[in-house]
Amino acid sequence: MTETETRTRTGTTTTRTAVRLEAVTKDFGTVRAVDAVDLTVREGEFFSLLGPSGSGKTTLLRLVAGFEQPTAGRIELAGNDVTATPPNRRDAHTVFQDYALFPHMSVEQNVAYALTVRGVRKAERLARAREALTTVRLDGFAARRPAELSGGQRQRVALARALVDRPAVLLLDEPLGALDLALRQEMQTELKELQRTTGITFLLVTHDQDEALTMSDRIAVVRDGRIEQTGPPVEVYERPATAFVAGFVGTTNLLRGEAAVRVVGRPGTYSIRPERILLTEPVERPVDPPAEPPAEAAAAADGRRTVTGRVTDIVHAGAHTRFTIALPHGDRLTVLRQNLDGLPQSARLDGEIGLSWDEKDAFPVPS
Repeated sequence: MTETETRTRTGTTTTRTAVRLEAVTKDFGTVRAVDAVDLTVREGEFFSLLGPSGSGKTTLLRLVAGFEQPTAGRIELAGNDVTATPPNRRDAHTVFQDYALFPHMSVEQNVAYALTVRGVRKAERLARAREALTTVRLDGFAARRPAELSGGQRQRVALARALVDRPAVLLLDEPLGALDLALRQEMQTELKELQRTTGITFLLVTHDQDEALTMSDRIAVVRDGRIEQTGPPVEVYERPATAFVAGFVGTTNLLRGEAAVRVVGRPGTYSIRPERILLTEPVERPVDPPAEPPAEAAAAADGRRTVTGRVTDIVHAGAHTRFTIALPHGDRLTVLRQNLDGLPQSARLDGEIGLSWDEKDAFPVPS
């Protein structure tokens, strides 16, 4: 079985690999949907493929499931080469966005279907189906038909059907996309708890940044068939590897050079998250450094960058208010302010307002 080494404070430990892709490429005619992707998902991990529509994330999931064959490269599950193995012989099950439940079957029959196909005896498959329904909190729903269930309940049935065969890997193809916001947030919590309880490796495909950040142990951000960055949610959010990741995972402000930091000789593009920017009263002193100051004098004494801008838009979004502010040199900043206390008097449309951020929060990203 393929294993990877990870370092801990007490030494080196060994982590088993659930899914491995090596230089996997997939072409559809002249279109390259996946371009030489290398990816490792650890056993027992909740891993998300995050990207916009058309980025190739669903194709990657279908390649792991066996619904598509790679043009080039190698796919492993639990250390076994399954590149040419058909879907029904891979130790992985898929939960689809539309759930794909059989309308003429009861909930119990839907859940037990895979066991029926495999020829498992009736008593055993019914016992395992009921166990799976208990796992997803659907006790007492066994006799109902899918049409008698809510969207969240149908989603749980689809999960139970995928779990009943105890796969090594559960593949989730945007399973929460059809749910309303409140139910989607509830199911995010339940999915993460289900993954922890079962210990099964979850590989999720989603375009929803909040969904990926909320549930995942690690995230791979996918763009144009390639992986831009892989890492824990906090790392991907706080230290984006590219401007695309900075802009796609959450909201960010991209500023160049001295617009972001006051240290001369630090060119490039910097990502500043909206919640890191403070609103103040307008700054009365000049904010741009002299033409050629010494490097030591170029940084603010307290390590903060302070500028003045004009409020062009205010959006109240429940727990926070979002401000759009135009800077004198033409850039626009988005600022998020928690609705906990009063705002500066100048925080009004067309008002001049001060902005301040710690230069350590201006993270450099490649252009």
